[in-house]
Amino acid sequence: MRVNTWKRAAVAFALALPGAAIAAVVAAPAAHADGCYTWNRTLAQGRSGDDVRQLQIRVAGWAGYRDIVENDGRYGPKTAAAVKRFQQAYGLRADGIAGPQTFAKLYQLQDNDCTPAHFSYSELDNGCGGSGWSGGPISANQTKQNALRTMWKLEALRRSLGDKPLRVSSGYRSRSCNNQVGGASDSQHLYGNAADVTSRTSSLCQVARAARNNGFSGLYGPGYPDHDDHVHVDSRRENNSDRSSNTTSWSAPDCGIGAGND
Repeated sequence: MRVNTWKRAAVAFALALPGAAIAAVVAAPAAHADGCYTWNRTLAQGRSGDDVRQLQIRVAGWAGYRDIVENDGRYGPKTAAAVKRFQQAYGLRADGIAGPQTFAKLYQLQDNDCTPAHFSYSELDNGCGGSGWSGGPISANQTKQNALRTMWKLEALRRSLGDKPLRVSSGYRSRSCNNQVGGASDSQHLYGNAADVTSRTSSLCQVARAARNNGFSGLYGPGYPDHDDHVHVDSRRENNSDRSSNTTSWSAPDCGIGAGND
């Protein structure tokens, strides 16, 4: 985990303050999270803009059972529900409105490169030893943006497991890497939309069951061919660049997931 101690301490102080004091502290440069992004207004249903889109990236993992949060820049009911679940998960006032306390917690969680506290770009670009973000079917920039959203979903999954560590064994893969490891021809790994994860403190079935609530529309785990030693999660339902339909596909038979059991 990459920690900016001074930054985290400043934001923790902001979180501890009540009412108007929070707004005053969060508005001050010392409480801004880092060099990534700063919200300048309270967000609620009916709002739209890039600030909403940035929020949606960070709460995508709180979509709820079998659902997703569209990254469309419009603060609708799904975004509000995800914000409320995020607030509940971190002990904040759960009203579905993104204000100073919600932003302060996000600042506390994110690093200067916009990645969440417990995941990094290097972890998501490790399919064959790291190859950058080029070599896939879409632009390197879009692939990297997809990987960022994947990391925020993993951060939510980690929180759902009681803040127990998750290890990413495979993230983005270039076409050459995907061929080398025998991946599916149109694998979500090619788009930065997927991660294979393991845990030393949670069973694979615990990981798979929790992932159903964290915005992952693709999920394969124990009992599915070649997935007995990891859980694959992806965002295929949000991928408009692949050759697959935008549907949910889950299968981890040994965990009671799939074939009508999920």
